[in-house]
Amino acid sequence: MKEEIKSEGKFNYIEKGEGTPIIILHGLMGGLSNFDGVAQFFPKKGYKVVVPELPLYSMPLLKTSVSNFAKYIKEFIDFKNYDEVILLGNSLGGHIGLLTTKLYPEKIKALIITGSSGLYESAMGESYPKRGDYEYIKKKAENVFYDPAVATKEIVDDVYNTLNDRNKLIKTLAIAKSAIRHNMAKDLPKMQTQTCIIWGRQDSVTPPEVAEDFNKLLPNSDLYWIEKCGHAAMMEHPDKFNQLLDHWLQEKEL
Repeated sequence: MKEEIKSEGKFNYIEKGEGTPIIILHGLMGGLSNFDGVAQFFPKKGYKVVVPELPLYSMPLLKTSVSNFAKYIKEFIDFKNYDEVILLGNSLGGHIGLLTTKLYPEKIKALIITGSSGLYESAMGESYPKRGDYEYIKKKAENVFYDPAVATKEIVDDVYNTLNDRNKLIKTLAIAKSAIRHNMAKDLPKMQTQTCIIWGRQDSVTPPEVAEDFNKLLPNSDLYWIEKCGHAAMMEHPDKFNQLLDHWLQEKEL
């Protein structure tokens, strides 16, 4: 993403366009560049796309939890004086989006989740026994996507470096434990926010039945599938993702 990262107060973020803010929440394996397709498309449609850097590794260990990330997003919304926002989250970002929506529904106009955690956490709780083995990590990273070529050297290097940095590894495991503790199954039926669920049909990290469960449990949700797609629909099929989301936003007059 070529946009400049702005730093204000404790927040670093990218901002593009004018209109209703769409705040994009990245996952553990995702930097800001994962959302290029979305960030380039929606400003042309009359939205302001905002991608804050989540403090996944910069919070004190005891505060490293999904609920504190949700509070951080609420602080960011207040800091920017946004009235209402649309949240879009992938993987862990989806979980943070769900929790933010549960805690601060008055601020959230709509929610979009893709490959979201929050119901099914097998994906994150692994201990990565061979984290020093580059080929093993490469294989793991490739398994996230339907087409292994999406796992570029840059992505694999990033995952490898994260898992081999002791501080980041400890925090990754703390986040994983916190995600398991914050299972949303009981909360979802009470959440009235309009929610769009876009899922890769071949997602092996959060399998398709997870999307079906989200759709069953959320009272105001719509589920869309992307074929030949794994865990990161926005990266793997950005055009299809944008088309589905644009259609949904128009249909719901958001």
